[in-house]
Amino acid sequence: MAKRDYYEVLGVARNASEADIKKAYRRAAQKYHPDRNPDNPEAEEKFKEAKESFEVLSDAQKRAAYDQFGHAGVDTSAAGGAGPGAGFGGAGNFSDIFGDVFGDIFGGSRGGGGANVYRGADLRYNLELSLEEAVAGTTVKIRVPTHVTCKTCDGSGAKRGSSPTTCSTCGGRGQVRIQQGFFSLQQTCPQCHGKGTMIKDPCGTCHGQGRVKEQKTLSVKIPAGVDNGDRIRLAGEGEAGENGGPAGDLYVQIKVRPHAIFTREDNDLFCEVPISFTSAVLGGELDVPTLEGRVKLKIPAETQTGKMFRLRGKGVKSVHGGSVGDLMCRVEVETPVNLNRKQKDLLEEFQRSMEEGDGKHSPRTSSWFDGVKKFFEDMKF
Repeated sequence: MAKRDYYEVLGVARNASEADIKKAYRRAAQKYHPDRNPDNPEAEEKFKEAKESFEVLSDAQKRAAYDQFGHAGVDTSAAGGAGPGAGFGGAGNFSDIFGDVFGDIFGGSRGGGGANVYRGADLRYNLELSLEEAVAGTTVKIRVPTHVTCKTCDGSGAKRGSSPTTCSTCGGRGQVRIQQGFFSLQQTCPQCHGKGTMIKDPCGTCHGQGRVKEQKTLSVKIPAGVDNGDRIRLAGEGEAGENGGPAGDLYVQIKVRPHAIFTREDNDLFCEVPISFTSAVLGGELDVPTLEGRVKLKIPAETQTGKMFRLRGKGVKSVHGGSVGDLMCRVEVETPVNLNRKQKDLLEEFQRSMEEGDGKHSPRTSSWFDGVKKFFEDMKF
């Protein structure tokens, strides 16, 4: 089977630059790499084809010979073939592939010119809100301590009027090769620590770091309906990256302060409503607070403590959507305290009249005492 044109394999023009060829090879290698296409012989062949094309076109001498004589100018079969390891080339070429391609596939942090770039750290800010602010939404200003790009040197780390110089140890790649038997491995340059450059005259503001600590003021829009534990992500508002890397993100963590009246569960609000003894017996109306104002709550006669009343649509609409929740009012009958003599006499008279009813006025109490009496009789105490 005749070999395809190397330029056609990589999808580049014959006058493509070295950078364009390298970029095209990375795309092809990522697409057809065997690890991404297990049990796919066709993808493996395309990967080998792209690798072979790159090895020729990335070498100036081989490329010139190929341009003049075609495949015959770079044919290796006369030298006995590429051998068992032909699929991945020799050790030196393998290290180039490993550093330039697999680093991209598996999330390497190499930047332009081979130097390591680092994404800035993500930051977290704990923001306390009142229940009213969380339910209605608001806009708040926060101050965040963070690292930002130094304005004096524009992040280069070098003194104004000077610039970083290429690291002599790694030649600006940010990495050095270490030969270990058959393999040629790469590691971060110990001289420039992966930056690829050295700074002889450091910036007086950032002392060569390219970043400075600063208090940053941000305006944060809080959407209506947020709750405890919700997070708001502000992209790019974290710490500045290193060596031209992107900034991290800022996550605003929401904490809602306890409310004096309401507690929240999902979209519903709950509150305790104390009522007098006489209101519980005779019934009546009372004003109940909601986050939108007062509403009337009708208490039926003979209401017992613990009774729950639902006010529909007086709860919260979640930030995630859906219907508005309800307000659940739990009644607590309050026992009178600090009674004067006259009030106590009236209650004692009232109690005697209750006893004449033979338990019909307090059915739960009568039932409970009947159960206790039977228990004692069964146990023969």
